[in-house]
Amino acid sequence: MIQWLKDLLNGGAEPMALVGEGVAGHGSAGHGGGSVRAQPGETLAKQLALVIDLNVCVGCHACVTSCKQWNTSGSAGPLADESPYGADPTGTFFNRVQTYEAGSFPGTDTVHFPKSCLHCEDPPCVPVCPTGASYKRKEDGIVLVDYDKCIGCKYCAWACPYGARELDEERQVMTKCTLCVDRIYDEKLPKEDRKPACVKACPTGARLFGDVKDPNSEVSIAIRERGGYSLMPEWETSPANQYLPRRVLDDTSKAAPDTGATAGGFQ
Repeated sequence: MIQWLKDLLNGGAEPMALVGEGVAGHGSAGHGGGSVRAQPGETLAKQLALVIDLNVCVGCHACVTSCKQWNTSGSAGPLADESPYGADPTGTFFNRVQTYEAGSFPGTDTVHFPKSCLHCEDPPCVPVCPTGASYKRKEDGIVLVDYDKCIGCKYCAWACPYGARELDEERQVMTKCTLCVDRIYDEKLPKEDRKPACVKACPTGARLFGDVKDPNSEVSIAIRERGGYSLMPEWETSPANQYLPRRVLDDTSKAAPDTGATAGGFQ
């Protein structure tokens, strides 16, 4: 965990005990009726997470819009947008795509980088919460916020090194990606639809979902075979979400083949 946070917790009051039940921040029981919170430092047998293939993400923002739509209309919403068409628009999103240029001209490359809560194994947002609103679920490792307990103090946002927490300005509560916990366990949905909305919406299949602790799962196989990596491992939070690296082409493979064609057509 981040050293300054370790020092804070060791030198200050004991963090509030992470007990009780809840799902998606409504204080109700989770699937199966017994959502138990993980204790700090506890190693979990199951960890649901996203694995994102940066090689095929095209930055279309389908994951962003589908996430916003599902969560606004689901148990996590409504997610407020203040003056969305004004001079200073703000909005609450669980998932964002950052696009930037890598490399130096003329060998530049456009990289689309989706980012949301990483559902860390050692989430720094949890122990700093003064009310126990932020917690990690024992049965699947998902990090959630109990809106009934959240007071909007933003401690979790300050502790998160990934910028994954957002304040809903209308309700004054902290929000974050839930891995669509109200969707993935909904037995009324067809089995193929029980996955996060962003995964369902991705047109290129850049987003995978599953248990990263299961060595035979699709996500674990992809991580092994493609060299998946964590974001900013130096923070020692052990992010559950992983990224699959882009395949970098050399200059010769990038060059267009000589087909004998000209700008106006064939010679």
